[in-house]
Amino acid sequence: MTDDVESAGEKVEELLATLRSGEDREVAEDLVRVLMDLYGDGLARIVAVLREHDATLLRTIAADDLVASLLMVHDLHPDDPDSRIRRALAAFDAVEYLGIDDSGVVRLRLRGGCRSSAQAVVERAVLDAAPEVVSVEITTAGPLLQIGMRPPPGWSVAS
Repeated sequence: MTDDVESAGEKVEELLATLRSGEDREVAEDLVRVLMDLYGDGLARIVAVLREHDATLLRTIAADDLVASLLMVHDLHPDDPDSRIRRALAAFDAVEYLGIDDSGVVRLRLRGGCRSSAQAVVERAVLDAAPEVVSVEITTAGPLLQIGMRPPPGWSVAS
């Protein structure tokens, strides 16, 4: 199903690019805006009814990737971005979630040696869970080095 969603998204982008390049660009953009508003209003009504009568069913429906993405486009998802990000990061043991700030920047810390390919996977998971995120900042925590000074075994201080 993810492939269907991705291919539909690619097709929409392709069609929009074609329409934007033509002389009827403004008409095409208005059409898309009106359609988005129309189905957004319909989704808002559905979500309102579900919130009132069966919030559990709303969460179950929102767990579907396609439905979740449609709800997020219209800011109707029952879970806030912080909750969605935490849920997405639960699959990664070596990731510490430091939070999301008011400007939409997510901060993460990766523990241990983590390759850049793993960082890209973590970043993709965050952006998929919360498309409203502006950027993901990832720092890596190096190994903890502790240096202590102790007297050698058997050594004592004579007074």
